[in-house]
Amino acid sequence: MRILLILAHPDISSLNYSIAQAVRLALSKKGHDVIFHDLYAEAFDPILPAHEIPRDVSLDPVVERHCSELVQAEGIVIVHPNWWGQPPAILTGWIDRIIRPGVAYRFVENDSGEGVPEGLLKARAVLVINTSNTREERENLVFGDPLERIWRDCVFGLCGVTEFHRRILRIVVTSTVEQRDAWIREMGDLAVHIFSHSQDQGDVIPLKNEG
Repeated sequence: MRILLILAHPDISSLNYSIAQAVRLALSKKGHDVIFHDLYAEAFDPILPAHEIPRDVSLDPVVERHCSELVQAEGIVIVHPNWWGQPPAILTGWIDRIIRPGVAYRFVENDSGEGVPEGLLKARAVLVINTSNTREERENLVFGDPLERIWRDCVFGLCGVTEFHRRILRIVVTSTVEQRDAWIREMGDLAVHIFSHSQDQGDVIPLKNEG
């Protein structure tokens, strides 16, 4: 499978970076074609300029490349920390510029944009991996886990991806080296399991969350 892997963390010594590398290596070893982007290392520009908003416009070559890779992806992995209940700004900007009309979704004919769009992504499955320093009970009770709604419903559900997986690793700030090493191995194994299963399954699988 062709799998798009997106990392959004500024520190190469971070758990997020190590997880992304483990996922990349594990999937590659299984024969998957992994397209990897470290948004901070690549200095991805998250600012959406006004001229880029319309659907049929000439795009910046970097944006055009990302859009093409997204369209071709059969699986997607997103790795990022939970910052204020949302992705880092660079990743939010990636969504703004890459999850575009005509690329990830479209409105039906005669719909001026007020209706429910049709998802266009052909990716069979997505895995979102988050790190957090908030305990699960507090996250759910106080904040309502906004990242779940963002990724499952507002982004990938809308864009037509039918199989959704998410893992939250916590509490990172007090975790031991052994715990972090275990998480890194686990996420590599999880990615292999998800995309091997999705490849074998073939049929559409109902939208679900396993995290």
